[in-house]
Amino acid sequence: MATFDATIRSFLTQAASNSPTPGGGSVAALVAALGASMTSMVGNLTQGAKFADVEAEMTAAAGKMADAIAQFEQLLEEDMASFDRYMAALKLPKDTDEQKASRSQALADASIHATEVPMRLARLCLDSLQISETIAETANKNVISDLGIAAFLLESAAQSALLTVDMNLPGLKDAERKSAYEAERGALLTAITPLKDKIVTTVRQRLA
Repeated sequence: MATFDATIRSFLTQAASNSPTPGGGSVAALVAALGASMTSMVGNLTQGAKFADVEAEMTAAAGKMADAIAQFEQLLEEDMASFDRYMAALKLPKDTDEQKASRSQALADASIHATEVPMRLARLCLDSLQISETIAETANKNVISDLGIAAFLLESAAQSALLTVDMNLPGLKDAERKSAYEAERGALLTAITPLKDKIVTTVRQRLA
């Protein structure tokens, strides 16, 4: 199983192979972690006497991004585990009515988990973008382009995660839960891209 302890080469080799894990959700979590690392770096490089008036804010942002990176790592591993859980449910016996009912419930539970993990990933991407936006105007101009890169990566990760949600939603049998996920998915999409655009616009203005 690929984890953050794997080398980049081994992760990419495994992702490109015929192995189902790591899949799109895990790759999205890795991309999100890279985005968060860029925001953290910008915060850590906006320090010292020159930035004394914003140093505390930058330190706080960097710390929040460090926490986000840890959560993205957890989500990468949870994404692979949720896929394994679904595949295990598919392989359950279905010879008797009791087995069919048990298998159906296991598949329903696995589908919920497989939807919830990328939803959590998208939520965390939005949180990370919001933190990035708060430092865009005052961060060290010498590394401000990296904040734009962070925004692109976080939006891409969120969009990718929500595509995984789209794939899993049809498998949800709980109509109320499905409707709630669909509503939140729409709200996340509505919020994420404009926020990325706002950050990138600020970055480009400061680069000019």
